[in-house]
Amino acid sequence: MEGNYSIRYMVEADIDDVLIVENNSFATPWSRTAFVNEIRNNKFAHYLVVEDNGKIIGYCGVWVIVDEAHITNIAIHPLYRGQKLGEQLLVHGIELARTLGATKMTLEVRVSNHIAQRLYSKLGFQPGGIRKNYYTDNQENALVMWVGL
Repeated sequence: MEGNYSIRYMVEADIDDVLIVENNSFATPWSRTAFVNEIRNNKFAHYLVVEDNGKIIGYCGVWVIVDEAHITNIAIHPLYRGQKLGEQLLVHGIELARTLGATKMTLEVRVSNHIAQRLYSKLGFQPGGIRKNYYTDNQENALVMWVGL
């Protein structure tokens, strides 16, 4: 990563800034309540943020349950895309999952999101199936991808 970027654990005080990234990235963004619940109450949830000079420009959520990790969401603010920040953030998420004992990781991605699919494939994720009508905004199917850790 070039520039003054850093990656760290997300804390509850980061939610306002994470919501800016979320709302600029997804057609059906998560709510504040959803993020608060993840940080406060979900013992399986671990979130990372990427900052540019202290400003949150991206985040990644990882659930680790026994030996399986699931990327819940990952986003980089549109103004910062194309700089490999998502890749670096995902690499950190993979390492976090590995450290917490995961031996495999999964995620869902829109079948139309070829840019994300290329990133995931680059990091070793392989297609594992389709979740029909997964996305609530337009009933688009999700491609399920897996990687061994």
